[in-house]
This record gives sequence, C-alpha cells and structure tokens, in this order.
Amino acid sequence: MASPVKLHSLFGIAWKMALLIAVLIAAKYAGNWVLGQLSLHLTPSTEPALHRLIMIAISVYVVLMTLPFVPGVEIGLGMMATFGPNIAPLVYGATVLALSLAFLTGRLVPQQTIIRAFETVRLNRTASLLKNLQTLSTEERLDFILQNSSYRITPYLVRYRFLAVMIALNIPGNAVVGGGGGICLVAGFCRLFSFPGFLVSVAIAVAPVPVLVFFTG
Repeated sequence: MASPVKLHSLFGIAWKMALLIAVLIAAKYAGNWVLGQLSLHLTPSTEPALHRLIMIAISVYVVLMTLPFVPGVEIGLGMMATFGPNIAPLVYGATVLALSLAFLTGRLVPQQTIIRAFETVRLNRTASLLKNLQTLSTEERLDFILQNSSYRITPYLVRYRFLAVMIALNIPGNAVVGGGGGICLVAGFCRLFSFPGFLVSVAIAVAPVPVLVFFTG
C-alpha cells in the first residue's frame, strides 16, 4: 500500500499535469477561435470590428508564442494568409516580441521555478541539466556542457550557439522540444546568450516567411 507521503507526491504531480494540459487545451482553442474569426471580410461596415479583432489576434499570438510547447505560429501564418503582405510586418514584430519575452522570462524568473516547471512535465533530463547549471558562472557553464556531452557536435553548437538557436527555431516540429517559447526560455535560463545578440539572432531567424509574404504577396 502506498504511503501517505507518496500519495501526496503523486497527487501533486497529477494536478500540475492536469493544469498544464488545461492550459495547452485552452491555448489551442484560443488559437482556433482567433483563426476562425479571421475569416471576417474587410468591408466598410466591418472595418472597425476587424481592426479590433486583429489587435486581439496579435495579443493572443504573442501570449501563445511565449508559452513553451504551444504551437502558436499558426495564428501568424493564418493572419498573413488572410490579410496578405500588409500585416506581415506586424506579425513579424509580434513574433520577435514573444520570443524575446520568453528569453527574458528564462533570464529573470527564479531558476528553481523553471526547474520545477520542467520536472512537472516530466522532462527530468532537462531539469537535471538546469540544476547542474544553476550555480555555475558563464564560463563554468560552457565547460560543464562541453565536458558532459557525448555528442561530437556539441562543441560546435556551443561555439555557434546563436546560429544553433536560429536553426532550432526554424526546424519543423520543434514544439516537441518546447517550441519557440521553450527554446528561448532555456536560452535565457542558461545565461550563455547576451540579450542584444539573442535579439539579433531571433530577428534574423523569424524573418524569412514575413519578408517573403511582404515582398511577394
């Protein structure tokens, strides 16, 4: 028979997982609702409502893109598909803002809080890595990663870490490893990226699709 302490621990994990799933489901429904509302046609009578809807859609998009494991990019793509090149700069700016907020969350939120969040979703290897990095300086973190990785590509990923983030943000299916929000959250946490350098990297990484839409329609 399980002890009360073990049952309490299992209950704690269960409700946290339930909360996370509820947030992800709510985020998915919010994204679907926004995409559905974007079918409203731009006419003289609907123009004011449409402008308000666009602002709501952009706000929801920023929130969803900031959250780990939430594929919010569909909203941005849907807006560009619906409204064409005129909205591409707005979607681009919102994307850079959202990923920057995720990075700053990782940089500014107490590290133990982020570690517990990864433990809650059973990403124990990531949580363990973050625990080991928690008390180290930037140089010590670099040495730790290089010494404890069995992958030959790791030194190149560390050396060219800004480029690695740019590639990770553009890999299809990256929601499995946290999505854009999760990738940028961990980048902020690990303290290996300067914010100006990270901002430039993100600005370049997310530019291709909006630029293509803007110049080609």
